[in-house]
Amino acid sequence: MTDLTIIAADLAAICLLTFAVYFPRHHRRDLVAAFLGVNIGVLAVAMVLGSSTVGAGLGLGLFGVLSIIRLRSSEIAQHEVAYYFAALALGLISGLSSEVTLLSGGLMLLVVAALFVGDHPGLFRTYRQQTVRLDVAYTDEAALRARLETVLGGRVVNLTVRELDLVNDITVAEVRYTAGDSPLVRDSPAVREPGPRVERIAA
Repeated sequence: MTDLTIIAADLAAICLLTFAVYFPRHHRRDLVAAFLGVNIGVLAVAMVLGSSTVGAGLGLGLFGVLSIIRLRSSEIAQHEVAYYFAALALGLISGLSSEVTLLSGGLMLLVVAALFVGDHPGLFRTYRQQTVRLDVAYTDEAALRARLETVLGGRVVNLTVRELDLVNDITVAEVRYTAGDSPLVRDSPAVREPGPRVERIAA
């Protein structure tokens, strides 16, 4: 009966995380199966091998395996990595617990609550990130920042130039900005582009 209670608690936590927090926000059906599979698989293995001696090594090993999967995948975003680790953590907490205690139940709720708050769409909702490719080679960061604010329609808060090609007249920049902020109109010669240009923006 104790094992069934632990399994029920884990299922409730992973279903809450997956179907009430993740999927309504990101709508990736393939990762629903991944989160459920990781969680149930870890729970099953941890319950079979879950002694206090084996448990610590098992937990570290499973975290290592998940890290390898992350490094070999280019389609998993950082917030999705967090959900992966949360699903893994829920399985470990449940599988390595002999019974549902106040501590284990509180930790499971804490994991779900952390993702609910940290990935909430209302948290820093105006902040965006884009990789922008411009058909102009900007050597002046102020001019580049001004042009990006005009193109993106927001205030640039962080700017990193990834590529500056003076031969082919190309600038590639990673930009973090706040959407909706009206940038100041800059009309200095440094901001004006040398002739008409066509810009391509890649998300």
